[in-house]
Amino acid sequence: MARSSSDQPATAAGAGPTPSRRDDLLAKAVAHALANGVTDVSLRELARELGTSHRMLIHYFGSREGLLVEIVRTIEADQRTALAAMVAEADGVDIADLAGRFWDRLTDPALDRAERLFFEVYGQALQGRAWATPLLDGIVDDWVDAWVRGLVDAGFSESDARAEARLGVAVSRGLLLDLLATGDRAAVEGAMDRYRTHVVRTRADGTA
Repeated sequence: MARSSSDQPATAAGAGPTPSRRDDLLAKAVAHALANGVTDVSLRELARELGTSHRMLIHYFGSREGLLVEIVRTIEADQRTALAAMVAEADGVDIADLAGRFWDRLTDPALDRAERLFFEVYGQALQGRAWATPLLDGIVDDWVDAWVRGLVDAGFSESDARAEARLGVAVSRGLLLDLLATGDRAAVEGAMDRYRTHVVRTRADGTA
């Protein structure tokens, strides 16, 4: 079956894949993953949902697994962008309030499928699966960097902000996994409230 012109890769001498087409397909794949999940969907099925062919997805992403990694990385980057906007807009950063608002964003039920996909691919990366290991690039440090400005603005030194940010990333991921595994939102929220109290007290006591 002939491909439509919108599905044709770049054919000019020396040209690579057309970025705008790749970005468009990735955006549609992310939206589909958030709305419907992709764990049990074949590449051909996903291609039909996105209005393209499985050959085009392979052309742009290498494989179904490569597409999953890019979906996760895109969602992660979008969340860091949202965090950066929250920090930039904060007036006299209340770090507990900032952390609470971002935590509410992360635990929105609309992100459940994305969180499950994150941990699925993360687990495969930790097992050394070659297709998943690109996810590990910056998987901690990018988030630490995203939190440092807010912590420094709240009164932490640069070094203490980095240590606290790393702890915060670990706590958040652990509690997200807890929430997905147990569904006990009240207990998870209680634990997160306790962690936010720790951050506030650490700064107030001058031990940061």
